[in-house]
Amino acid sequence: MSYRILLVCMGNICRSPTAEGVLKAFIERNQLSDLVEIDSAGTHGYHVGEAPDGRTQRAAAVRGFDLSQLRARKVARQDLDYFDLILAMDKTNLDNLQRIASPDQKNKLKLFMGYSKNYDDDEVPDPYYGLGYGFDLVLDMVEDASQGLIDDLKSRLKRTANEGL
Repeated sequence: MSYRILLVCMGNICRSPTAEGVLKAFIERNQLSDLVEIDSAGTHGYHVGEAPDGRTQRAAAVRGFDLSQLRARKVARQDLDYFDLILAMDKTNLDNLQRIASPDQKNKLKLFMGYSKNYDDDEVPDPYYGLGYGFDLVLDMVEDASQGLIDDLKSRLKRTANEGL
């Protein structure tokens, strides 16, 4: 069984690739790589094929996350069928996803920060036009929500395993 998660922001060069890199590292640390697939995409195609923003990569690298191999892509309609959970970084991108989703797919769409344990924010702020510290804040928030998501996944996988017995 594989559980597939898509992380979504606007251009797929700051927030969602950060979340992809962090979450993949957390998945690996928790020995869930065989059970969980992670990807990221943007609701807009501004940066398709580009590596994550250099500031994003530098901030992530300081914390031991390598985003250099990731490339931006735009959300495709088939992603809404393929992925089990689609997590938007903010309400605008969640709205964009809801507009293209069928009624059956809408239950897969959520805000990533819904998994956060230490932040009351619903949204991960877009650091693209801000100052450098915004990228560190994004990492703080993404690490927190990623840990919450890992906890949820472990619980979900445990329930699934128990139901299979």
